[in-house]
Amino acid sequence: MTCPICGTGFLLDETQAPPFCSVRCKQIDLGRWLDEEIGLPHEGEPDPEMLD
Repeated sequence: MTCPICGTGFLLDETQAPPFCSVRCKQIDLGRWLDEEIGLPHEGEPDPEMLD
């Protein structure tokens, strides 16, 4: 498997922080979420006509 943060290849059963290669990469990812550098896609409010 490849770490989404640093690109290092690793075996999933050899890490303590899946899907990351290390706790450090896991913390970097958490920091990006908390700083709102990344997030879930937002499609806006639903169209009221579509709800009827």
